[in-house]
Amino acid sequence: MNKNQDWLQKGRDGWSNRGSKRPPFAIEPKEGQRSVWDFPRPPIIEKVTKILLVKYKGETIADTQNAYAVLETASPPTYYIPCEDVELHMLSQISGKSSLCEWKGEANYWALKENKNRPVAWSYANPFQEFSELKDYFAFYPQHLECFVDGIQVKSQPGEFYAGWITPDLTGPFKGESGTSHW
Repeated sequence: MNKNQDWLQKGRDGWSNRGSKRPPFAIEPKEGQRSVWDFPRPPIIEKVTKILLVKYKGETIADTQNAYAVLETASPPTYYIPCEDVELHMLSQISGKSSLCEWKGEANYWALKENKNRPVAWSYANPFQEFSELKDYFAFYPQHLECFVDGIQVKSQPGEFYAGWITPDLTGPFKGESGTSHW
């Protein structure tokens, strides 16, 4: 096993919560709600036909009914929008900025052209085989944008690293809050 494969395997093996049993601190979902503690690890992809809308200062960046949601233990869904439903002229790829997800592969980051230093989205040009559906789809940070699911503005997942979209039909607590990095 080479160094990268070893890192990936350690990352994958390092998770204790895998969605098979809710921890005692998980909030019990009410009728019509889902607990993020029931989402699996490794994550799964779910097809989404709800209307997803991403705006910045009232201007539409993305609008789709043809998205994917990645569901992973302890995190609200991260939505991935196909590039044909994204106003690419508003974005600029951030040169030299990338990260490696142990499940999905290497991510490239994108900024708004008016603020090229702050990432607002990422994409996977060559995701790992298990997540090949995400190729050339964009995920957006709701911390920096106005994001909506079926007309309801989402709350952002806590912290700056994660980009889950919190909707009223979800219960947590959610990864990203102080003291949750081990989740």
